[in-house]
Amino acid sequence: MSGLQLKQVHHIAIIARDYPLSRAFYCDILGFTLMAEVYREARDSWKGDLALNGSYVIELFSFPEPPSRPSRPEACGLRHLAFSVEDIDAATQYLSERGVICEDIRIDPLTGKRFTFFSDPDGLPLELYQA
Repeated sequence: MSGLQLKQVHHIAIIARDYPLSRAFYCDILGFTLMAEVYREARDSWKGDLALNGSYVIELFSFPEPPSRPSRPEACGLRHLAFSVEDIDAATQYLSERGVICEDIRIDPLTGKRFTFFSDPDGLPLELYQA
């Protein structure tokens, strides 16, 4: 066989300004499971491996004084992370009850599917997309 032959996305790395706050957000609110966690003393940095439904998805890092994201969401680089849900109304209500503000639900003009955006504690844009 030739070519690169990528199989899937292995993980997404996120740098948090307040590691315990972001860990709680991703685990307690979004429902990720903390698979492993280590403090890297030489870098004054935490690293947590987070899983969604048993699959490793996110590396959550902390670093002292990370620079802020230039703008939202049109900064060069990662635009947002999108999560599929079966019931977007129930999902946005769940988030709202936990103090997470979602934008108004919109309709994707190409697919006719409903979606909305919200942010993690550091302002990283996250999307819910009704599958």
